[in-house]
Amino acid sequence: MARSLDGLVLSPVADQAPGQVGTRTRFTYHERDGRIWAEYAGGDVVRGHLVGTREGDTLDFRYVQLKQDGTTSSGHCVSTVTGLPDGRVRLDETWEWESQEGSGTSVVEQLKS
Repeated sequence: MARSLDGLVLSPVADQAPGQVGTRTRFTYHERDGRIWAEYAGGDVVRGHLVGTREGDTLDFRYVQLKQDGTTSSGHCVSTVTGLPDGRVRLDETWEWESQEGSGTSVVEQLKS
């Protein structure tokens, strides 16, 4: 199993569609006993939360967020945890909205210290 995500700060490597998570968004992860959760904010996202589980190197979670324009949205994501050559963590994500149309993939990586 890859190292714990507890206390790590990750950010997308590229912007998603306008009004969504982007390179200015920061996710602070927590992990305990197979459970994961995170708070995130930045860019168009005022506040977001995710909660789910981890089994091995697979995360399965739901997310909900409040955007700058006052709208909320929610969805489901499955991520694979991998290690980068420099020791940082990378998440390869497949997500889908549940509150609106749309799905896609994204990559988030641990910020360099």
